[in-house]
Amino acid sequence: MIALSLVRVIERHSDELARQMVAKLETSPRTADLRKVPVEELQRQIAEILRQLSQWLLTKTAHDIEQHYFELGKRRASQGVALSDFCWAIAQSKQHLWEFLQRQGFTSSPVKIYGEMELLHLLDQFFDRAVCFAAEGYEQYAQLQNGSESRNQSRWLVFRRWGS
Repeated sequence: MIALSLVRVIERHSDELARQMVAKLETSPRTADLRKVPVEELQRQIAEILRQLSQWLLTKTAHDIEQHYFELGKRRASQGVALSDFCWAIAQSKQHLWEFLQRQGFTSSPVKIYGEMELLHLLDQFFDRAVCFAAEGYEQYAQLQNGSESRNQSRWLVFRRWGS
């Protein structure tokens, strides 16, 4: 697969790319809520995905992506990160990878252009699934929290009535 050589370039530069992505996320007004996440955690998670990108794109199933990003969505919700900021972070990460590949100069031949198109399709599919599954996990966490708050408010109201 032609795209595999492009993925390997990303994997080799995973730590550098993760640092750059975190720096972009920290300065973007669209991802301001990600400042609630410890920088080390954010950088580690991004680098880990990039280090294993070939597995995420080629061997992991939609279920694997669902599990990982569903849990990540719940985690970001528990950290108080706005869903829109979280979604923007995923979109900006995809854009950053594409810009990185363009800087590497992989558009010199039709075969390499085909490989880039193939990779772009795989990245699009991966990041689209990631954002959707993350949003589902986020929403589930929020619903559970709202249900807990409603129950707590009901208990408080009952307690106040009894206490009056």
